[in-house]
Amino acid sequence: MKPKNLAKHIIKILTDKKAEDILLIDVRRMLSPYVSYFVITNATSETHIRALVDEIKEKIKKQRSIKVSHIEGYSYGHWVLMDYIDVIIHIFLPEERKYYALEDLWGDMPTEHFD
Repeated sequence: MKPKNLAKHIIKILTDKKAEDILLIDVRRMLSPYVSYFVITNATSETHIRALVDEIKEKIKKQRSIKVSHIEGYSYGHWVLMDYIDVIIHIFLPEERKYYALEDLWGDMPTEHFD
């Protein structure tokens, strides 16, 4: 599956599970050949973050036969990173997202917003 198609599929899952302020950042210019896209989103609580992670992991494996390479921060629950090699997903609580400001760090890369 092409990285952008995978990213869009993940965004659809996030949208269906009520994730907020979804952003797709094209980082191919800076990180190629390692990573193609970042998906950044907010969740409303630690429980919501874990539900989003579980849903992505289950649906991508079932529907696309792709297993997540690595998950970081699941037990902490304020910022979870999911690594699908070409697509990295960052799921934050709003305060953590504001503090780490990944959008600002990658602000010169092409972005798309999804609501």
